Amino acid sequence: MRQSLYVMAFAVAFSSPVLAQDGAQELAQARQAVDKATQADADQYAPDLIDMARQGLEQAQRAAQDRRERKNAPALALRAAADADLARARSEESTAAAQLQLHRNEVQQLQRQLQTGEDR
Repeated sequence: MRQSLYVMAFAVAFSSPVLAQDGAQELAQARQAVDKATQADADQYAPDLIDMARQGLEQAQRAAQDRRERKNAPALALRAAADADLARARSEESTAAAQLQLHRNEVQQLQRQLQTGEDR
């Protein structure tokens, strides 16, 4: 009886890391990163990067389902998340640059109006 308890405890202890290797947490993080990048208009501002992230996520999901490839799923998911994060950052950078240019144009217009005495 005691020996079977040890065997069961041993099996449980070593099955947890195997379950952790399927990359469920990393896959969830990658999905969330792709969603955030999509919401940040990465399709418009960083289409190549968001496509790579989506393909990487799909590859990670396939790996998680394949018994022989399961150990690769976390690394693939992390790569997809990094690509998605970069796509989001580039998209946000482009959006900020466009807003900055808009504000600069407004300032220039106001300066011209002041110089010419318009709206008086």
